Amino acid sequence: MLHGTLIHPQLIGALAAAGHGSTVLITDGNYPVATGARPEAERVFLNLAPGTLTVTQVLEPLRRAVPIELATVMVPEDGAPVEAHEDFRATLGDDVPWRSVGRFEFYDLCREQDLAVVVATGDQRLYANVLLTIGVRGPND
Repeated sequence: MLHGTLIHPQLIGALAAAGHGSTVLITDGNYPVATGARPEAERVFLNLAPGTLTVTQVLEPLRRAVPIELATVMVPEDGAPVEAHEDFRATLGDDVPWRSVGRFEFYDLCREQDLAVVVATGDQRLYANVLLTIGVRGPND
């Protein structure tokens, strides 16, 4: 039996196959999962219905499962604040560095070779996407 809170078999397997420097994309319900991410990345569909699950709900157990060294978010062209990003920051804590990029740069990052996993959610908040870079697990972790 697993001790952690992450129990989704496909997601656990995909994370186990990823390593330091690999990225994990958690998308909102509007993200173009079929075309906006590296085709070879493992896709995990958790978008059961609009609003279920949210990116924040997926982020909570995932942050306990893997070390995160960087969080990258998509921001609107006008620079308006994104409510979902506040939730992400609170969930990840102050130790995780943060990077904001425009929509098309975000899509480009998600098509790079390092993208290992895409998790699609039903989150209805706009710009509620986060790209996580997996860090290093220490000897005492």
